Amino acid sequence: MSKRMKEAAALLEKDKMYDVEEAVAVLKKQPKVKFDESVEVSVKLAKKPVQAEQQIRTTIALPHGTGKTVKILVFAKGEKEKEALEAGADYAGSEELIEKIKGGWMDFDIAIATPDSMKDVGKLGKILGTKGLMPNPKSGTVAVDVAKAVKEFKAGKTEFRNNKEGIVNLGCGKISFEEKAIVENVTAFLKVFLKLPALSTKGQYVKSVNISSTMGIGIPINFKKYM
Repeated sequence: MSKRMKEAAALLEKDKMYDVEEAVAVLKKQPKVKFDESVEVSVKLAKKPVQAEQQIRTTIALPHGTGKTVKILVFAKGEKEKEALEAGADYAGSEELIEKIKGGWMDFDIAIATPDSMKDVGKLGKILGTKGLMPNPKSGTVAVDVAKAVKEFKAGKTEFRNNKEGIVNLGCGKISFEEKAIVENVTAFLKVFLKLPALSTKGQYVKSVNISSTMGIGIPINFKKYM
């Protein structure tokens, strides 16, 4: 371990499970780096999700946002295209955007689509799907009211999902946030996450929850308190 990581590790009590407030306090005391680190919550599930009902994919509007500026692309035509741009979308359109993406352009963080455009957007399945950017009703990125969807994601609404190993990661702010704001963001996530239907399937449950900064160490959370 580096000197900085050893200093961070020294702040933790051996085998202690921290309440969110305690964990965030420790997080803020860790040695600083030269950039504004992201704060991330990582959940490890007991089993690798295999069945459809074990899969986790949904969104949450964090009380204080993620601290990240996102570029939003909207697949829409006519009036819906205009509404998306007026709401703050960085890009909006249809065929021309599809062709740009086919050519390798990927300068956006979130893709939203109107239901009627999904037939054309489906052509990008292999490209957007592998990057986790394919619009999906479960994540709120297939929407009739594109203006509302754009505003929500610009305001900090964010998606989280499990990977193949049964890990769920979510950015819950920046280390520069006030302590209270990070606590409220993390707590809001836990309250939503721990009630998801996927966790009620046979043999599936949360094994561990940790909070960390980009360059910091994981701090174990006593998540059962929030169930």
